[in-house]
Amino acid sequence: MPTDAPVPDRPVPRTPADRVLPAGFRLGTATAAAQIEGAADIDGRGPSIWDVFAAEPCRIRGGDSPAVACDHYHRWPADVRDLAELGAHDYRFSISWSRILPAGRGEVNRAGLDFYSRLVDGLLAAGITPVPTLYHWDLPQALQSEGGWLERSTADALADYAAVVVDALGDRVTRWLTLNEMNVHTLYGHALTDHAPALGLGLDCLPVAHNLLRAHGLAVDAIRAAGGRHEVGVVQQHFPVLAATGATGGPDDDNAVPADAEAADLFRVLTNWTFSDPILRGRYPEDWVAELVMTSAGLTAQQLEQDLVAISRPLDHYGVNYYEPTVIEAPRPGKNYSGVLEVDFPEDMPFRPVRIEGVQRTDFDWPIVPSGLTDILVQLHERYPNLPPVTITENGCSYHDEPGPDGAVHDDRRIDFLRAHLGAVVDAIDLGVDVRGYYAWSAMDNFEWAAGYAERFGLVHVDHESQERTRKDSWYWYRDLIASACPAR
Repeated sequence: MPTDAPVPDRPVPRTPADRVLPAGFRLGTATAAAQIEGAADIDGRGPSIWDVFAAEPCRIRGGDSPAVACDHYHRWPADVRDLAELGAHDYRFSISWSRILPAGRGEVNRAGLDFYSRLVDGLLAAGITPVPTLYHWDLPQALQSEGGWLERSTADALADYAAVVVDALGDRVTRWLTLNEMNVHTLYGHALTDHAPALGLGLDCLPVAHNLLRAHGLAVDAIRAAGGRHEVGVVQQHFPVLAATGATGGPDDDNAVPADAEAADLFRVLTNWTFSDPILRGRYPEDWVAELVMTSAGLTAQQLEQDLVAISRPLDHYGVNYYEPTVIEAPRPGKNYSGVLEVDFPEDMPFRPVRIEGVQRTDFDWPIVPSGLTDILVQLHERYPNLPPVTITENGCSYHDEPGPDGAVHDDRRIDFLRAHLGAVVDAIDLGVDVRGYYAWSAMDNFEWAAGYAERFGLVHVDHESQERTRKDSWYWYRDLIASACPAR
């Protein structure tokens, strides 16, 4: 019985010319408010769950805080200039709910709306399409104190917040994303304690999942109610899940022993399809998931049916974040699974992660498997016949490269990573998946959640002491790729 699972990969394309991106393909970058803005207590912003979480001892690596982050709140004109000179077609950013509604509902903070209005105007003046995400994990602490995402009313509050934002920006913003990575937010921050708000509920977190999904549906309605030409989508993290004893590339590998195959299937259902099936199929992936949701959230069958109608409103586009596949096995007595993934699973879970061997890894120790992006895109395409056009809304890697004696940041490994994953996107397009764009994570080094500032995902290096920005070699490579492959502007 193998203890480590090799995942075979396809050859890495070496030059942009090796892969032909379709005409009109959109290239851009992505960030999130809590990770770059700073200005945590400036101009009326209220605290979010991440401000409270980061202030607790031992929560964030190195004791880091998002209070200043990249100071984007004050330095946004220079950051937009970096994006403009990059040639980015689109810029995906998120809006801080507590900067708009410090208490989560009620009185609107005009200074917060004005900040995003200036940012949107600056992007448009630079020829960049703004693509805001309404919620990227930073719930106002005032709502968390009322129960947060365990409360059904939080979804209604998000819908009201969405209406405020669309009313202020909808005359200029036409492309919207509702929520980011509901699966990660549910699992890391609610099932486990690795992210804010650190509830540690285990499978009792399913009401959180349902309320986030309902919030998405209500946000779609709020955006469309504003009228105009709004395109609405959502951002989901998706990844292939492989059984350890049969990890040769497919989710239903006949070589997997039954216990591992069952464990992998359960994990796949809970982490992928529980969050996408309600949106794209109008139902939960298994009857037992629906029953658990109803029981834990206190819903009747009629309430669940009504919620799923709202959750499954048609979308104009679908965002996929991809970083790595996951290999799963049934628990082995006495085996130590600590540190296999970024987070450890509770002992009572019926599945365990297996380290992927035989591939290169980032400095965050994440395995690099570009073919996993092709595989999950094809899985989505086959599972959902009416899958909306896809944008890769996040894909990137952390390398700890610093400016050298010449003042430059030579991050060749990031260039190889981006090149390989763009090649994987082209492979998926060749197999029939409608992929319209790709956003590199991230525009700049930022606050990497519980990892603090140690991990660097950016195309632009940020000295978090001085806030000095340095464009990395990957920034220049991406600029040249945009200019040569997809000159949309």
